[in-house]
Amino acid sequence: MEYTRAQEIFASPKEYEVSYNGVSIWIDKLHEDGKTATVHLRHAHEERSEVAVTELKEEYLTQ
Repeated sequence: MEYTRAQEIFASPKEYEVSYNGVSIWIDKLHEDGKTATVHLRHAHEERSEVAVTELKEEYLTQ
């Protein structure tokens, strides 16, 4: 994912499906370096990881 798209998702009141290594995550923070983000698993709020934004994937849900 590009950093600008991650910023849009992070700032949006709408909920988006984002994954990291095939696992659904929440973006907690985007770092000023423009390359990394702090994320956590959707169902495990206590464990956070710093990951490359380019490794995040926006999932498109089919209706």
